[in-house]
Amino acid sequence: MLVSPMMLLAEQPATAQPPDTPIPGAPGPSPLQQWIDNTVPALPSTSQDPATEQTALWNAIQSPPTDDPFFDARPENLDTLEPGGIIESRDVTGDTAARMVTPIRRSQLLKFRTTSASGTPSFGTATLITPAAAWAGPGPQPVEVVALPINSLGAHCTPGYQLSHGILDKPNTDITVFLPSIWWALSQGHAVLVPDHEGPLMAYAEPNVAAHVILDSIRATRTVNSNEFADSRYVVSGYSGGAIASYASAMLLHEYAPELADVVAGVAAGGVVTDNRDVAHRFNGNISSGILLSVALAVAREHPEMLPYMNHLAQWVASSPLKDICGDADGPLGVVGFPMDVMANVGDSLNTPIANEMFDKLNLGDRTSAVPLYIYHGALDPWIPLEDAQRTAREQCSRGVPSVFRVVPGEHLIGYATGSPGLDDWILARLRGEPAPTDC
Repeated sequence: MLVSPMMLLAEQPATAQPPDTPIPGAPGPSPLQQWIDNTVPALPSTSQDPATEQTALWNAIQSPPTDDPFFDARPENLDTLEPGGIIESRDVTGDTAARMVTPIRRSQLLKFRTTSASGTPSFGTATLITPAAAWAGPGPQPVEVVALPINSLGAHCTPGYQLSHGILDKPNTDITVFLPSIWWALSQGHAVLVPDHEGPLMAYAEPNVAAHVILDSIRATRTVNSNEFADSRYVVSGYSGGAIASYASAMLLHEYAPELADVVAGVAAGGVVTDNRDVAHRFNGNISSGILLSVALAVAREHPEMLPYMNHLAQWVASSPLKDICGDADGPLGVVGFPMDVMANVGDSLNTPIANEMFDKLNLGDRTSAVPLYIYHGALDPWIPLEDAQRTAREQCSRGVPSVFRVVPGEHLIGYATGSPGLDDWILARLRGEPAPTDC
């Protein structure tokens, strides 16, 4: 059975008002916004019922199915499973091996129970790759959890889909760019777990979903293959969009998966967004605006309370083929430089009550990491503020978390490469069981 967005919507908070309904306390539309809604017609409606209209709009902005039931089909028995419970698995060794420069022994696609942003049962997917190389360190073979920067709206863009299908089958070049981090881990004898951390709704940059998927993928890995990895050490790492996920997993581990506190030896995050409010305002209306608009659409998939603030233009764009793009396309969209207000029906949209509500829901700064942290950032990063990452490291230090912070040469993309040597040394030490260092 293919997943029905309408079925998933029934599990979301029914708090949003229908589009075009005035929102109490929200600023009125600007003259430009009024002109847009007077010029661009609303999406065609087949119902006068506001709830039905909202369901139709929510349904229209979802990623199209991949045509692979492993990713599309929502199991009917999710309520009966514990988070991390295995739903099914598939051997994908051949397709994964075609993308590797390091020999592998096995690659498995895992499907497991996880939790949506609103706390309802959902499902997640991840790829578990076992290298041909043996682990020469102490203890059982460790597992490196690599949160790749997916940064995409289309379900076919995930690492799970890419590593389980042919190289030319709906490719996502962003995944290929970051494969060296997987190759390095495999060459060290680590098993590698690659979660599809945007979840089944492709909620790009929604940290709660990302953390749940990552932590539940670890739970699933510890029970698959006759407990082969039940006693392994795990380290989670991610860069940029992947760092949103790895950082969130550290912040939410205590409350969502406390039994993993002695299993995860550390979490690394490079070029990480820790202050969504700050980054949204910096991205708004410039070369980074394509990413901001993509994130707003993706987050609305998990938070339908945002839908009433989309103007007619936003409704058409969000339901167009753009809802299926990969990360190699949403960045270039920024050349148009559209600010958020062009897609909203309320003035000063990033400073409205709904915007503040969403920033609060996405903010994890009040949490304390359950595990040691390694945070690194490009010295000249023009997109993600260096000072936000520095502040996060200081705050976690003040709360007793063993934390290392490194400023590395280069801007955002170069920082991925220049930060790798220090990151690799830190990961190896954690997986060998060495005490975590700290700059505190």
